[in-house]
Amino acid sequence: MVSLISPPSSSSNVQLRETRFFSTLFISPRSVQFLRNTRNHQNHKWKTVRCGVTSAAASPPPSLMKEPHKFFDHVIITVRAGDGGHGAVLNHREKNEQEQGKTKKKGKGSFKRDFDGSLILPTGGHGGDVVIYADEAIDTLLEFHSKSRYQAKRGGNVGAMGVLTSMLRNGLVAPTMRIPVPVGTVVKSKRGKVSADLAQPGDEVLVARGGQGGISLLEMPHGQRKKMMAQTTNVMRDDSDKILVHGQRGEEVKLELILRVVADVGLVGLPNAGKSTLLAAITLAKPDIADYPFTTLMPNLGRLGGDPSLGAGMYSSEATLADLPGLIEGAHLGKGLGRNFLRHLRRTRLLVHVVDAATESPVNDYRTVREELRMYNPAYLERPYVVVLNKIDLPEAKDRLPSLIQEIMKIGNCGAQLSDETDTKEKRLEDYPRPLSVVGVSVLKGVQINEMLKEIRAALKKCKDSSETLVST
Repeated sequence: MVSLISPPSSSSNVQLRETRFFSTLFISPRSVQFLRNTRNHQNHKWKTVRCGVTSAAASPPPSLMKEPHKFFDHVIITVRAGDGGHGAVLNHREKNEQEQGKTKKKGKGSFKRDFDGSLILPTGGHGGDVVIYADEAIDTLLEFHSKSRYQAKRGGNVGAMGVLTSMLRNGLVAPTMRIPVPVGTVVKSKRGKVSADLAQPGDEVLVARGGQGGISLLEMPHGQRKKMMAQTTNVMRDDSDKILVHGQRGEEVKLELILRVVADVGLVGLPNAGKSTLLAAITLAKPDIADYPFTTLMPNLGRLGGDPSLGAGMYSSEATLADLPGLIEGAHLGKGLGRNFLRHLRRTRLLVHVVDAATESPVNDYRTVREELRMYNPAYLERPYVVVLNKIDLPEAKDRLPSLIQEIMKIGNCGAQLSDETDTKEKRLEDYPRPLSVVGVSVLKGVQINEMLKEIRAALKKCKDSSETLVST
């Protein structure tokens, strides 16, 4: 509530100032005169004006709104472990022998003592630690954007009234704070050092330690300190020793969480090549599919069943497939969404290139995707891969399918082997291994789906056999 002085009606310097929230009466400083003589107050009137501020009803601009597909796999959080509980400054009262009698002997043995007979004084509870662990029930890191700070509880203090008694106990230890993250999360410190790679369910890492609890001290007269120090070293000599009573502060760290999708097979290709449709056709995944062109915004995971020909051992050949957002030319430089998701290919053992065979130049589309992978990480091109030519049910693709298979199989070196990182950066696409197979399918019509699954399972088995050979050697 604001009180304003309204000038006489003859004043010509009164202006009405309009702001975004409300209008105010603006009086020019020259038109206001402060009169010492209170008799002239007849020319002025007091008025009370209620002013209020109203919030803007307009929604924030789209540029300020977070897009989930850009933040689901990366976040920076701050965690703080709990502080240690405080100890206490205690007095050790000695009673006269006449008052104690036999109670003195009983009381002497009631205190906690160490192996050498010294008194064990109570201490404050340990502060809660902070642990990050991999949980299969969590898929993304989106929830960490709404809550980016975590703090564990502090340890309990020593409950004391200032007198050492046998009833004193240590402060309660604070529970450990456990923060769940998706499987495949990489935990980095502020300086970029990798603290842990939580690639398996149940993997965990201690990121912040709780503070130690403070110790308790005995406050004794100067003449009795020497005698009590023979029983315990926790005797306070001066006021500077009180710092030992306080519990230590818990660690506080800033962490970077990066999610790398855990999958055995990665589906890559240009937008609208049919990767999501393929994933839905061979797994129980439910990615967004429509009859109009659009691209996947976040990776979708699906579980591929085992090979039925293996009999009882078919379940050992199950694999996880990841449908990654479509790549475009220049994705390694940050164009489109490709660079945000290319890191999810690091854990895959096999790549499946999905190519739209009905486009104007399917071979150029295939080379574009391979070139983007090479520019981002040349090691991706060293991995085994299968090429799937999709939409062969269309006339423009069905007629040229044999020639497309031959052209793609010629791109690459059949005898290429793994080499050093310095050499891979200088290679061309023709210097990398050729695809294990090229299969023409129509996922939408269900044409040659079984042949495609047979080639993918054979490639996975080859990857498994080669990894076992490397381990045995």
